[in-house]
Amino acid sequence: MTDLITVWQRSTVAELSWTTSAGPSGIPVVPLMWRERPCAALPYSVAKTALSLRGRHVAFSVSDADAGGRTAVVGSGPVEVVEDLAGEEFLEHMAEQEALKHPPTRLRTDSLMGRRENWWWVPRVLVSLPVVEEQRELHPRTRSGDALLVRDRAGRPEVDVVTAQDWSDGTAESITLWSRGGGLLDGAREPAFVFSHQYSPDFERWERWSRSGHLTGESLLVNEVEGAPTGEAPSGPLSPYSLLERFTNHRSLARTCRTAIRRAESREVS
Repeated sequence: MTDLITVWQRSTVAELSWTTSAGPSGIPVVPLMWRERPCAALPYSVAKTALSLRGRHVAFSVSDADAGGRTAVVGSGPVEVVEDLAGEEFLEHMAEQEALKHPPTRLRTDSLMGRRENWWWVPRVLVSLPVVEEQRELHPRTRSGDALLVRDRAGRPEVDVVTAQDWSDGTAESITLWSRGGGLLDGAREPAFVFSHQYSPDFERWERWSRSGHLTGESLLVNEVEGAPTGEAPSGPLSPYSLLERFTNHRSLARTCRTAIRRAESREVS
């Protein structure tokens, strides 16, 4: 059995998946270790999502064959969510790890000057998995059309790797899914979220694509669409931003992080 912690440590990209009353969901993350446990140090641009995971069971997965090896793995359990608003834990224990795996962090935090200029990238919401209650191997994502299927099983996320011949970009479309691990999905008209993520070589672009809807048997009736896979590899890869696009994206990300940090500081004061 492939060990989640071992794969998590050596991988460059990973995923978190969970379920709520609104349905299943998931996001791509940079896999880090904190206090000898799997962790994702999420920037404040996604603080609302990160904070909503408190008290939930979350699945931590490494599914990209290029990132984790020939076998994918998923482990789940109740998470601990900590606001590191000053960025002290991140800088002391995780910044170096993330800089090795994620080039934008290396550019923003590799020097004191960079940290001062990009101070908004230092505060994080830490989502960690103290105990891996369940763990299993998955078929890895080996091509661009492979994705994670997330469903609710008794209030906990169940994750499989699936593919489709055509990821239609329209709603009210029925998409036939195939399990990459073999076997039937046997959907029972339950809510389902299918997602994957692709990135440019410099990671300035890192985008999730997804389909959400209801799974009946092997068919997903789509009611929400986000993006679409490109290229042939799991990563795509996506084309790098132009200089103007890179500048615009950086400004937008900084603005979103600063706004969320101010809200967090206001909560602390009140």
